[in-house]
Order: sequence, then C-alpha cells, then structure tokens
Amino acid sequence: MPNALLYLITVIIWGSTWLVIKFQLGIVPPALSIAYRFTLAAGLLWFYTTLRRLPMRFSRRQHAFMALQGFFLFSLNYILVYLAEGYLTSGLVAIIFSGIVITNALFSAILLKDPIRPRVILGGLVGLLGLVLVFWSELRSFDLSSGRALGLILAVCATLSASLGNIVAARNQRSGLPVLQSNTLGMTYGTGFTILLVLFQGTELAFDPSASYIISLAYLALFGSVIAFGAYLTLLGRIGPDRAAYVTILYQIVALALSTIFEDLIWNLQGVFGVILILAGNVVALSRISAGPKKGYPPAGSATV
Repeated sequence: MPNALLYLITVIIWGSTWLVIKFQLGIVPPALSIAYRFTLAAGLLWFYTTLRRLPMRFSRRQHAFMALQGFFLFSLNYILVYLAEGYLTSGLVAIIFSGIVITNALFSAILLKDPIRPRVILGGLVGLLGLVLVFWSELRSFDLSSGRALGLILAVCATLSASLGNIVAARNQRSGLPVLQSNTLGMTYGTGFTILLVLFQGTELAFDPSASYIISLAYLALFGSVIAFGAYLTLLGRIGPDRAAYVTILYQIVALALSTIFEDLIWNLQGVFGVILILAGNVVALSRISAGPKKGYPPAGSATV
C-alpha cells in the first residue's frame, strides 16, 4: 500500500475517533472501556492471523519487546490520556500530545541512533504553532488551579509513553518482526496490563448496552485500533518515527472538521490561519522523502508521501 494512502487512512480514522470516544464516556469507567476496546481489537487480529495461518511463534526476547510495545502504546498511553482529559480540555491535551513529533525525533536519535532531521523538527514546530492558534481560547484560560497541574503532568506522561511505544515499534520492525503479528501480540499484552490495572483499582465491572456505546466501541476497535494502528506503524517503519508522528498534528484538522459539522464549532480567522500553519508544517516535515528505504528500515513500497 502506498505511503500516502497509509498516511491518509491514519489521519482520517484517528481524526474521527475524538468524536467517537465521546460516546464511550458515561456509565463505563474509562480504563474499562479501553480494556473492552483492545480486547475486541486483539480478538479481531487473532482471528485474522489464524485465518491466514501466519506464524505466531517468537522467542522470549521478541515477546518481551512486543509486550513493551503493548504496554507503552496500547495501554499506558491511553489510560493517561483519558485521565488527563478529566482535568484539561481536549484541545489542551491535543496540543501537548502533538509534541510527540519532537519527542519521537529525540528518542529516535538517542535510542535508535537516527539522525535528527531539521526539516522534521521545523515542520513539527510550525504545526504545533498552528495548533496553539486553533485552540488559543482554551490555552488562554489555562491556569494551574483545580487539578490542572496534575492534568498537565498526565498529558506529558501520555505523550512520552506513546513516543516510547513508537520507538519500540520501530525497533521491532528493524529487527524483523512483522507489523501484523507485533500488533496482535502487543495489543494482547497491552490489554492484559489494562485489565490488571482495572482489577488493582477495584473498578466495578460495568457495560453500557446502548447502541451508541456498542457501535462506537466496535468502530474504535476495528478502525481506530486494528486498521489505523496497522497503517500508522507500517508507515512508521517506512519513513521513520519522526515523520510518521506528524499525523498526531494533522488529524486534528479532521477532528475540527467533524466538530464543525456535528458540534457547531464556530471558526475565526485565527483558527483558519492555524490550520494553514498545520498544513504548511506537514509539507515541510514530509518533503524530500527519497524513493528508497532509509538505512535500517524495511523496503518502502512507494516513492513519496
């Protein structure tokens, strides 16, 4: 599948999940909803890998790294984001989380010995500036009262967790682990970590039988987890953790567009200029991608993004 299509799939799906997640909030505690989501997603992946008779035997060391990917990317990351949104607005969490463009570049340089590419850093900073302009009204009213300092810490930790998960996923692909099997086992391990947390907290088991909850859960499991993560991590292996991370900025445009349609979001000139900066940053960060794979990466399969 071409890189551009992988990029588009990830942006559109993850941009829509911000709206869909709202149907998950209410009766079921957030951590339990995350456990339901990834249990279903892992089950779908196991069904698919079994149907295709894909090899699932790996060494203990390989299992350890897939478990690490699952812990950071499919468990801790989501739990911290949900907790952060209990103290901060979604716009503020989006701005903080989009800093993954920078943390991915830094962690990739430190842990994977990749070069830091100035164009990616510049593009990420331009995109972040665009997000600041889009969510300026929320940012302007921010203060450290009412637990917001805790929310800020949680959001930063969520960003670091997701970034480390990205780096582990890149490392797994470079060592020859296939994306599909890594996601299957990673989500299985991640779900296990989340279930252990739910049990440790003594969370009362609950389920919302409403159509809105069940449909949104199915969408988040199949599209938001199985398909989007498959596309994103494949892209990450091809173009690197730094460039791939820009989707976390770009999919905010999709989220804002859906909010305009379904939630009557009112735009102003500042917000429009912010979106223009986000698009410009995307162009800067993703430009000049060579047709061949970078050293240490699997074959790309397409020329450019």
